Amino acid sequence: MTTSDDTTFRPNRRGILAGLAVVLFAPNVMRAADDSTTGGKPADSKSAAAEEKAEDAPPLLSGNYSKERRVFRTDLVNKGPAPDIYEPLVTPPMADKLFYRSGAGGELELVAWVSKYTRERTLKPAVVFLHGGNAIGQGHWQLMKPYVEAGYVVMIPSMRGENGQKGNFSGFYDEVADVLAASNRLRHLPGIDPHRLFLAGHSIGGTLAMLTAMSTKRFRAAAPISGNPDAYAFFSRYPQDIRFNTKNPREFQMRSPLCYAHSFRCPMKLFRGTEEAHFDSRLALLAKRATAGGVKMDMATVPGSHNSALPGEIEQSIRFFENVAT
Repeated sequence: MTTSDDTTFRPNRRGILAGLAVVLFAPNVMRAADDSTTGGKPADSKSAAAEEKAEDAPPLLSGNYSKERRVFRTDLVNKGPAPDIYEPLVTPPMADKLFYRSGAGGELELVAWVSKYTRERTLKPAVVFLHGGNAIGQGHWQLMKPYVEAGYVVMIPSMRGENGQKGNFSGFYDEVADVLAASNRLRHLPGIDPHRLFLAGHSIGGTLAMLTAMSTKRFRAAAPISGNPDAYAFFSRYPQDIRFNTKNPREFQMRSPLCYAHSFRCPMKLFRGTEEAHFDSRLALLAKRATAGGVKMDMATVPGSHNSALPGEIEQSIRFFENVAT
């Protein structure tokens, strides 16, 4: 199946990422569509070293990402909701609906789902999981069961402009502020251990997890799954998602973890499926730049494709979090 015609597969990407629980039951059915959901560039044979010198490799900038965010403001030339088709925000079983405030002055009241838990004498670890696609769905929540069974309180936040909520979709920028606000709400809930707060995310959520992990030191560790660290490559493949002023290179740089790879503020483990070789060069370059900057970063591959590998990647992220916390 070819992926050269992006417009052909874009509706598939929306539908698949909104209902990822299907992966748990029919991974082989999903595999044929996975090639269209990656958000990455086609695979090539360049090594990470060659990518470092390639003209299309995003520049490595010297600034600190967290500090750069304090002064940069994205210029949205096309304002509106997130582009994905969405389902109603019905709270899943075994979850509570929680509201958190984000945006300038906290003008946005957004929804997050948090797993039900009983407050105990011993504080509980927690995971913020960033969903794939640009809308939250019941299928995302079903994938959280392993975290809950491992003893974590789980939050999946929705972002501005998603599922009919207020706010303007920006594509990997203002949404980071939403993640920061949601995670701050989670770590202050009764019975939550703020020193054992972890971060994970899949696909678009994987990229957001990278950018968030560069923006704060509140997370004990982070596990981005199938995230694209190169905004240039992502938006080249999905120009329909562009809402910002493309004439300003800073817009791309502030959305590209590759440009600030030294800015990660917690231990990282990058995951991808074995059938996602197109991520190899960019993730290898990210790890190279990050470790050169003193960041503790590992990479792991899990059998499967963009979607079918996800349950295994979640299981491995749990082991990673446990090892970091010990």
